[in-house]
Amino acid sequence: MKYNPVTGKILDQLIEILGEKNVLTDPAKLETYSHDETPIEQYGHLPEVVITPSSAEEISTVMKLANLELIPVTPRGAGSGLSGGAIPEYGGIVLSVEKMNQVLEVDYNNLMMTLEPGVVTNSVNEEIKEKGLFFAGYPMSVESCYIGGNIAENAGGGKAVKYGVTGRYIMGLEIVTPTGEIVQLGGKRVKDVTGYDLKQLIVGSEGTLGIITKAIVKLLPLPTEKVDLLVLFKDIKSAIEMVPTIMTRGGIIPTGIEFMDKLSIKKSCEYLNEHLPYQEAGAVLLIEVDGHKVQEVEDDAETIGELCLEKGAIEVYVADNRTTQERVWNVRRNIAEAFKVFSPHQSLEDIVVPIAAIPELMPEITCISKKYNIQIPCYGHAGDGNLHATLVKNPDTDMQEWYQTEEKALYELYQAALKLGGTLSGEHGIGSKRRKFMKELIDPVELGLMKKIKKSFDPNNILNPGKIFKLE
Repeated sequence: MKYNPVTGKILDQLIEILGEKNVLTDPAKLETYSHDETPIEQYGHLPEVVITPSSAEEISTVMKLANLELIPVTPRGAGSGLSGGAIPEYGGIVLSVEKMNQVLEVDYNNLMMTLEPGVVTNSVNEEIKEKGLFFAGYPMSVESCYIGGNIAENAGGGKAVKYGVTGRYIMGLEIVTPTGEIVQLGGKRVKDVTGYDLKQLIVGSEGTLGIITKAIVKLLPLPTEKVDLLVLFKDIKSAIEMVPTIMTRGGIIPTGIEFMDKLSIKKSCEYLNEHLPYQEAGAVLLIEVDGHKVQEVEDDAETIGELCLEKGAIEVYVADNRTTQERVWNVRRNIAEAFKVFSPHQSLEDIVVPIAAIPELMPEITCISKKYNIQIPCYGHAGDGNLHATLVKNPDTDMQEWYQTEEKALYELYQAALKLGGTLSGEHGIGSKRRKFMKELIDPVELGLMKKIKKSFDPNNILNPGKIFKLE
């Protein structure tokens, strides 16, 4: 696709629309917006200008200008993504929603909240916890990411087993379309089958079909009690077999079930100087239960612990207060940081397979690891089959060789997931990082339908072009 540059004339028009302070051209400031959490040297690209609008009307005017002049526009939240989704691959305009950061309404009668896309997800819950409510769309980067980015990626996280992912809680969206129209999709209605559900089409569309300017999210009663169990197993098969057992024999839906393989927990414990007896464990589950009554939560935790021991668990550690809970969750949260000490160059993946297929997947990952002489720790959300199999560069390998190895190993990793009924990404998205694999590994009919949807919404292909797939 051939795009036009941002000329001085267009800069003047942007300043007229937004005000001078909301149009950034300083190279030092542009660099901040040239990357997300993917490696900057591999995926980064400078925009020609960054704008920080404050309203849907301003965004609408900008999009109409961009269409007229054929200039690409890349929407951006907090830049905490892991797929290159907010990177301006073709230069042009980065549209940051950082100044659209207001909670507009908390509707306690309908248990809904209306907010702008630049609100930090964690601050949503800070706003309403005193009223005994919370927003259950919970990604692991809750303290840094924006709600708009969560919606654009349909972010998941550690609580998805019980509560599901972000999309379950999005009741309404105001968006600016790629051609500049402002439209309200959905609302405060719990039921709505009036035509196609365009709202859910926007959820997870990675900023390619519209720019979110307002969101109506559903709230839930905040659980007051929780218990975490750190359970050590001899092998991966025993650990994964526990996931359906907890729900069928125990009759319990845990809040989350996190998985860590031997390599992950060993490296994290060493990094934290944590003295759990991980040496004996081939796999570890971190199981969380929550609720509103102390006895019920304690009973659920006890039932799960007994089932785990019955199934051959080596040890069950109970964390029932803030100190011990922070201790066990620290092990899970610090795996990536622990491997960065060994090697700063990683490819953090989030393949997803049917839960029961995880034990079959692990030998495949071991084979890929040995074939390419790289470590691939595997951890993530066992309760929904979403695993962060992370390719870690061998420190002795030069960067050119690493890029070649990474591409080959990723291809085989994705193939292994697909073979078992899985797919490329469960929560991070495709962006530009996994685009080439979409073309090679996804059903061409399915991909063709996605492209038709994109062309229908964005005939000039100016909104976040090059993400998910390229339009010829």
